[in-house]
Amino acid sequence: MEFLEIQFSLRGKTLPADHGYALYSAIKNIDLEKLKTSDNNFNQTISISSISGIPDKKGVIYLNQESRFRLRCPAEDANKWYRYLQNQVLDLRGHLIRLIKPQLTIPQSSKTLKSRLVTFKLEDWNSNSAPTYFLQSCQKALSDLEIKGTPFIDSNEEGDLALRALKIKGRNCLGYGVIVEDLNDDDSLKLQCYGLGGRKHFGCGWFYPTKEVNNAT
Repeated sequence: MEFLEIQFSLRGKTLPADHGYALYSAIKNIDLEKLKTSDNNFNQTISISSISGIPDKKGVIYLNQESRFRLRCPAEDANKWYRYLQNQVLDLRGHLIRLIKPQLTIPQSSKTLKSRLVTFKLEDWNSNSAPTYFLQSCQKALSDLEIKGTPFIDSNEEGDLALRALKIKGRNCLGYGVIVEDLNDDDSLKLQCYGLGGRKHFGCGWFYPTKEVNNAT
């Protein structure tokens, strides 16, 4: 299946730093009955990136000229999403943004890809054993997609493992930042299109070339 990416510039000032679920909910609140796509369940083939910005370290990010709303979908549905989302106003827990100036692009291959947050359902989130189980889950997910690559858990600014959380209905879902190296062109594109782990419609499992700058927190 061929995928395309739609990028929208934003008109707005701030967003919650943890906005993955709020962003998904805002899109779902649009009258999607008018948008007939090949994916009737919406969740199966659509992936959404979290929006980058400048964090204030108090739970808010400030949008800048680099901030974008990004959605990947099957190529056959891209034109419908492009037209339907243009100029839509989304309410993310009281923070309003308008989607403007849409651009359609093809994901570009890179030997190394990065994701800010990948989540898997692990039975044990013990700090000592969780990284091992998590990496095993990453490797299995890559194998299931027939992707050859080497996954690593990323580090944060302090040099510790990049353990991060996504809040969904008051519950924290834990995961790690992930880097995958040694990808060929086809596998790099496949990983960007299909992602890893769950909650991809909440911004998780979204991979991008490491040359891209992403300041979302």
